[in-house]
Amino acid sequence: MSKVHRGRFALAAAALAGSAGLAHADTQSELQDLRNRVEVLEAESQQVTGAPGDFRLGNTAVDIYGYVKADFFYDFDFVQGDTAFVNNIGEPVNATDGDFGATVRQSRLGIRTTTESGIGTLQGQLEFDLFASGGTSELRLRHANVQIGDHWLIGQTWTNFMPLGQYPASVEFNGPVGIAFARVPQVRYSNSFGDGFDYSLSLEENTAASSDPVATAAFQYSNDLFTARVAGLAGTVQSGGVDVDQTGVTLSGSITPWQGGLFQATYVDGEALGPLLIGLGDAVVGGQANDVEGYTLEFRQDIGDKWNVGIGYGREDYDLATSTGTLSFTELETIHVNAFFNPTDNLTLSAEYIFGERNDAVSGNTFDGDRVQLAVQLNF
Repeated sequence: MSKVHRGRFALAAAALAGSAGLAHADTQSELQDLRNRVEVLEAESQQVTGAPGDFRLGNTAVDIYGYVKADFFYDFDFVQGDTAFVNNIGEPVNATDGDFGATVRQSRLGIRTTTESGIGTLQGQLEFDLFASGGTSELRLRHANVQIGDHWLIGQTWTNFMPLGQYPASVEFNGPVGIAFARVPQVRYSNSFGDGFDYSLSLEENTAASSDPVATAAFQYSNDLFTARVAGLAGTVQSGGVDVDQTGVTLSGSITPWQGGLFQATYVDGEALGPLLIGLGDAVVGGQANDVEGYTLEFRQDIGDKWNVGIGYGREDYDLATSTGTLSFTELETIHVNAFFNPTDNLTLSAEYIFGERNDAVSGNTFDGDRVQLAVQLNF
């Protein structure tokens, strides 16, 4: 409430209290008039403060959100790390007869703000997790952006090239390979054609070595039964003083064929896209753009009100090999089988089996690894 409104509110309340002892008809009318004036002032103060939130700072509503998550995992063949990188499989230094690990680094904390202004609603987001450095729990920036009205976003968030709505669910952090996964600084414009058709355009920082921005465009149609989306990307990557074209397209979609059921799939194809994908393949090898093709498939099913189970598959195929220590891969493959149980609205218990496989392009050998992961997550 502003200082002006507080003063008017106090004067009206004082007048109301001072008149409480008068009993004639004129006084009753005055009392009702004062009550009406107090109600108007209260309504005006609510309009000034803006949208509901956990608390307010002046005219800004502030929401705090996030979760605390504890993960426990066991690698049977190769140590894959807190985030289960399939690239680690096969490397001799990661070989194990069995290795137990635990982490809380996926826990995250975020702040959202909403402020009404003369140019529309202004929204802000600031979010962190604990993956700042290998093996230690230090804050890492995930999202930091401003939204102006209904159309403009400026700052860091998911790349517009990423099919976020069709991203497979997983207990471990990364999920299946074969899909774009990046948060980048950007300027994005979003709008709707109506009748379920939406589009978004962006200029983004390149995740690969480049002095130029990346341009993206995405178009989506959705209704109660299914969603379909196509996204394109164009930019350049610098390698050895030479500019290499970076282009790509992502197709994705989902369908709910029955109550509680979900099928979804994504497909990505392009050149020099490796740094955008889960597998982190090289964008350029030997001065040539590294072409890549990837896809994910997922099926999920609700069981009652508290259980959800699913299986997700992902694959990436590169034309040119990416070196990882002593090995070099052109093929990555993962399977995630998981179950989620919600004993309450904000508490989730989950379990997952993960199978990963990668090749070595030099020797022609393939290597695989198995992992089991359990987690407890409390949302707030």
